[in-house]
Amino acid sequence: MQRREKLHDLLTRAGLTVIEEVRPGSLFPPEAGWRIARGIAAPDGAAPQELDAAWWRRLCDADGEFLVAVHRHRIGGNDAWWTRVRHAGSGVPELTGDPGFVALSPDGQVLLAAVPGADGTRVTALGRLPERLEEAAAAAEHETEAERAEVWAAVPGRPAWPLHWTEGLGFNPAATDELLIRLLDVDEGFLHGCDRPAVLDAAVAHPDPRVRSTLADTFRPKLTPDQWTHLIRAEPSPARRVLWAERARARGAALPEDLYDDLLTGPSRAQAAQLPGLPARHLPGLASDADPRVRAAACARWEDLATALRERLLADADNTVRTAALLAHHTAAPMPREVFAALPDPQQALEQCRLAPELEAELVRDADANVRRALAANPALSPHNVAVLAQDPHDDVRSEVALRPDLTETQRAAVRHNFDPTLMSHTLPWVEDLHNDTDAMRRLAASSHPLIRRSVARAPHLPPDVTARLAQDEDRAVRLFLAESCEDAPADMLLEVWRWWDGSFSHPGRPRNHPNFPRTGLLRYATDPSGRMRRLALDDPQSTPAHVARLARDPEAEVRRRAAEDPRLSPADAVRLLNDPEAHVRDTVVRNPRLPARVLAGLLHDRDTANTAITNPAIPLPVLHRILTAAAAAATAAATR
Repeated sequence: MQRREKLHDLLTRAGLTVIEEVRPGSLFPPEAGWRIARGIAAPDGAAPQELDAAWWRRLCDADGEFLVAVHRHRIGGNDAWWTRVRHAGSGVPELTGDPGFVALSPDGQVLLAAVPGADGTRVTALGRLPERLEEAAAAAEHETEAERAEVWAAVPGRPAWPLHWTEGLGFNPAATDELLIRLLDVDEGFLHGCDRPAVLDAAVAHPDPRVRSTLADTFRPKLTPDQWTHLIRAEPSPARRVLWAERARARGAALPEDLYDDLLTGPSRAQAAQLPGLPARHLPGLASDADPRVRAAACARWEDLATALRERLLADADNTVRTAALLAHHTAAPMPREVFAALPDPQQALEQCRLAPELEAELVRDADANVRRALAANPALSPHNVAVLAQDPHDDVRSEVALRPDLTETQRAAVRHNFDPTLMSHTLPWVEDLHNDTDAMRRLAASSHPLIRRSVARAPHLPPDVTARLAQDEDRAVRLFLAESCEDAPADMLLEVWRWWDGSFSHPGRPRNHPNFPRTGLLRYATDPSGRMRRLALDDPQSTPAHVARLARDPEAEVRRRAAEDPRLSPADAVRLLNDPEAHVRDTVVRNPRLPARVLAGLLHDRDTANTAITNPAIPLPVLHRILTAAAAAATAAATR
């Protein structure tokens, strides 16, 4: 709001009356105006010497109104809005000079701009704007190989936004392993999406701890056990070594036994003692350790401890150790009332311990609903008291009972429970443990509880009858999870899910990139009323460049965006889409290799597009290396200021 108030004040001082903020909608967007004003992909003859009163009269409509965007007051980067203003005078508004502006006539025919730069203010005045842009797009078809070579020979030239290049360079599909390994010395952010073994090997062995930390801090690169081991051994901080070992285990990497020997030596021994993959040969030493935190950690492996060690821990002089031992001991042996009453915090006992029958009978009728809810999840709860809690007056208690793995589906269906299908849900661990049990999946797929069916749908593979059942589930999240996770999801259901879902951060591209998603017969959707379905037409192997050209002019932005990413897009249409009203369409076409070299080279030097343009695979590899050299120099200079 403060930025908008400053903008309105500036426009008022320029002699203009502010009317409203205007989203680009179907208008020519301010971001494209800024780019043309800086001379990038601009029509010929776009830079006269001055903006006189005649140009301003052409800009305004009959009411003296036009649209304007001011450089320092843009409302959201590439998705900037126009401000509609009225100019009542006959002269020239005082908008020239710093900070710069672009202005558009309400009918989209006239564009005026003044943008300060290192070489002075660049002035732009264009009439017949749509026609001139069309001429510029048509000219893009005629770029020759010699012209392209000449353009790339001059890049990077005087780098305008080199630090933006480092942020995007690692995501260019044309970048080689060698280039990415060089990039590690400048910017490591691309590692979040990198899956190249040679690059990951180099990152694991990199001398900069920030590079190594990036590998451990992200879920996207799937490191091998050897890479994890190297990464952990190279980390100088004992606490971080343990943390990374924990992450490696959480991501399914098996670590060598001698690594645990190292982790247990030093100041982070207490933290290392809690690692779930710790070899059993260490347990006697941990159970007898001088540090009570280590002895308490050993209690988590109660079943692996010898009887004598258990008895010693139950009689430990430290209260924390004794409590941990008692809780572990009473997962099998019933806990009497006096032991329960002496616990400093009964929560874990309520959730996990086997309780003496008389104590359990009291607690299932406790006045505190939180106590009863904790008991409802306890796997050791007797069948009789499970039935008692299934009739509990509190919704949360009954809802917890309804998710117990020991219920039959008949019993589960009889439990009145609350379930909000709109809330985010997670796979139930006990269902996930049964994913490879065909009979269990068949039984649970018919469950009355949506969360259980959703958890079944997350199985990587399911029998045909189970997928057929889940594909017809009334809960659309079940169908979505089946599309995202199960390799056996049926094609017709995938197509149905596509009508309302096109991917998430955790499962990008699904359902469209599912191996069972239909690949043929999609051209029939080229004229479908739904833009989502029209997008599919270009996936059909029978589609042609003519279909791409048609959908590049589609009224819906998501369809134009699909055309913008198609490698069959014509250079002319690529240039046209740079002026699309929607930012995500413009952003997509900047990555398209069909852009003319002279346009793409200009986009590399534009603040709004540099980070995206650097990912375009049409940039020749030698040019990428030169760009990296320039970016590295700029990063070094910035670091030494």
